[in-house]
Amino acid sequence: MKQISIVISIFFCALMFNCKAQNDDVFTAVTPEELGVLLQEQKEIKLIDVRTPAEFNAGHISGAENINFLSDNFSKSLEGLDKNEPLIIYCKSGRRSGKSRAVFKELGFLKVYDLEGGILKWKSQNFEVKTN
Repeated sequence: MKQISIVISIFFCALMFNCKAQNDDVFTAVTPEELGVLLQEQKEIKLIDVRTPAEFNAGHISGAENINFLSDNFSKSLEGLDKNEPLIIYCKSGRRSGKSRAVFKELGFLKVYDLEGGILKWKSQNFEVKTN
């Protein structure tokens, strides 16, 4: 019985840590539905697609700017953005945008929304995608 309560305690601690990793003072994970509302309410919010240019051209969220996380000048490209204004980041599945968080934090961005599941989840929820 004691072992079961220890396992349950560890599980809840891990769950709480994961939630904290997803949402902190700077970063907030958002679902496609929440992003849809954000985009409607805040027309001027900057939307950053961190995928490659080829992926971006194949389909992206309307109004997004492409800043390739895999490029050598990713950090330099972000320096021109207003760090005080909130922005939204996304990639294909959430992996690259998750990895890019460290760069945004290091550069001093104050509020960044990260699309959970990336554009794959966005499309699976039947939200519009624009192609070039």
